[in-house]
Amino acid sequence: MTSRAPLPHKRRRQAAPTKHHRERTVEAFFSGTRHGYGFATVKGEEDKEDIFIPAGKTAGALDGDLVLVALPLYANGRQEGRVEKILQSAPTPIIGTLASARVRGVRGNARRYFLIPDNRRLPEEIGVDDVGDAKEGDRVLLVLRGRGRYPYGTVLRSFGPAHTKDATEAAILAENGIEPDFEPEALRQAEKMAALPLLEEGRRRFTAPILTMDSADAKDLDDAVSLEKTKEGYTLCVHIADVSEYVRPKTALDRAAMHRGTSVYFADKVIPMLPPALSNGSCSLNAGEDKYTLSAILFLDKEGRLLKTELTRGIIRSSVRGVYSEINALLADADSPFKEKYAAVYPSLLLMQELYRKREALAEARGCLSVEEAEPYFVIGEDGVPTDILVRQRGVSEKMIEQFMLLANEGVATLLFQKKIPCVYRTHGEPPPDKLESFIKYLYNLGLSPTPLLQEPLSVAAFSQIVKEAEEAEKLGAVAVPLLRTMAKATYQTDPTGHFGLALPLYCHFTSPIRRLSDLATHRIIKAVLLDEEAPEKYAAYARRAAAAASETELSAVAAERQMNDFYQALWAEGHVGEQWRAQISSITSFGAFARLENGCEGLLPLELLPFGAVCDEVALTLRIGKTVLSVSDSITVTIAGAEPAARRVTLSLLSFDKEKK
Repeated sequence: MTSRAPLPHKRRRQAAPTKHHRERTVEAFFSGTRHGYGFATVKGEEDKEDIFIPAGKTAGALDGDLVLVALPLYANGRQEGRVEKILQSAPTPIIGTLASARVRGVRGNARRYFLIPDNRRLPEEIGVDDVGDAKEGDRVLLVLRGRGRYPYGTVLRSFGPAHTKDATEAAILAENGIEPDFEPEALRQAEKMAALPLLEEGRRRFTAPILTMDSADAKDLDDAVSLEKTKEGYTLCVHIADVSEYVRPKTALDRAAMHRGTSVYFADKVIPMLPPALSNGSCSLNAGEDKYTLSAILFLDKEGRLLKTELTRGIIRSSVRGVYSEINALLADADSPFKEKYAAVYPSLLLMQELYRKREALAEARGCLSVEEAEPYFVIGEDGVPTDILVRQRGVSEKMIEQFMLLANEGVATLLFQKKIPCVYRTHGEPPPDKLESFIKYLYNLGLSPTPLLQEPLSVAAFSQIVKEAEEAEKLGAVAVPLLRTMAKATYQTDPTGHFGLALPLYCHFTSPIRRLSDLATHRIIKAVLLDEEAPEKYAAYARRAAAAASETELSAVAAERQMNDFYQALWAEGHVGEQWRAQISSITSFGAFARLENGCEGLLPLELLPFGAVCDEVALTLRIGKTVLSVSDSITVTIAGAEPAARRVTLSLLSFDKEKK
């Protein structure tokens, strides 16, 4: 085991004064609990310690509200405050299950209706003054009409019986502000634009062997590649669907893209950013069909280093619809069953593999972070319920196309920056200090050395060293998620502040305009300013607006996709209650331990279902059962004890464990 490095010194907080001091007020974001108390995070000081707000001093604030907090009040050495008033209510809709109770002292069938929120940071019950057409037991959307100690609201929409799959899916989308249906005008406009004939005038016809590479179930094919070897090195062409040719400014389609911001993917479904007539039709680079592209021509030296980038309007006809699994098999065995299908592009595939190896080596040399964790995916039956969960492994073709897309994004960002053209940059800052400190402690308790992270200046290469050590210690499963959560959130900005995770000073998203607003906006600016020589100032405000919208909608999409993943895991587990599985402890909390099954499904081992006397230590990351001490990443055998799909929870019980540590 790696020797533990000493923890970095941290200045001790001075003991809080016991006397009442003169108060001051601060603006803060409130985080509630079902027990009545809460915490406040001072606005602009997210890396500081939260303020405890006792029950009875919340002024009726709900989770996510911007509040005015009076400070300081002290009790038991902990900084406390009270909410003076609510400055801005959280806009998040409230989703929950409609319930009722008989009103005491009233004869007949008089009942009081209330909502049991899905969000466990909200009160256990919220009063309902008007249920509309909803029935008891429905999952509903509530709009608050009264706040304070006893909040109440009106049911705006019912999704149907709470226990049903359709109701839960619809509720998750609504909670995150995601609309599955398009406005009629956007649909009509998409059909009209998709029917327009292709015109070659003003476009370059690319004739080299071109192919797309995607998963077998992909429907929106927005990138294709071709590669040639030259005296200087390589010329890589990354052909991207020219979506901006169909989505014109200030139209219903443009408004839909700005409002949605991104496509949302879960299980076997997609909520597209653009109507299917475009996303799966005229914009998709289907094999054997002429398609409009905005093509990046990337000139590289013999080592794979980028020399120059050119951009042009193009027309392509993809030779073959490449599938990852088939290409991986072909690259592993030239005589595979897929040899005939890829005959026209096979020499290009070998050349692409050669260039990929060089690009991979360059990324590794600059310390680019790559966390290879198995990704679970669902096999869906005819009834829409998952029949299995499998682990998706990335092969050479997946990594190859990823490297080429990264290269195109870097090349486009660099070109636009050099020419002082507005761009929606993808930016990623250093990890916040408090999260970094917590991760260092986590590594120490896990038995891994955090030494690389203590060196200054902090670099992404230090995190790559941690990943390598975790892999060698067979603890990557325990490190991957906490590491990713330590990182700052990537966002979209018009100021190029660099990408920490990729170790790149300039980076943007250019390669997925079918499913991302950021890419569509960058395409529009490239064509207008770089190719048509319009004034760059004309698009500065549009770039800022697109960056803000893309950042906001991405957060909503990620939240919805995570919730859907948890829901589908629970749906699968519901049909496998009582089964025994091998699992690995993934995290430990004060109320139990989480474990991940071999197929990627994660569930909770609640403290009350563990053997009597079991102790969960979330600081030391240990689960003590008698004289046995289990740690994160240890192997165990569990039984699926229960599943609650509507609540997105899987419960496990412990059967046995493999190793003892005294």
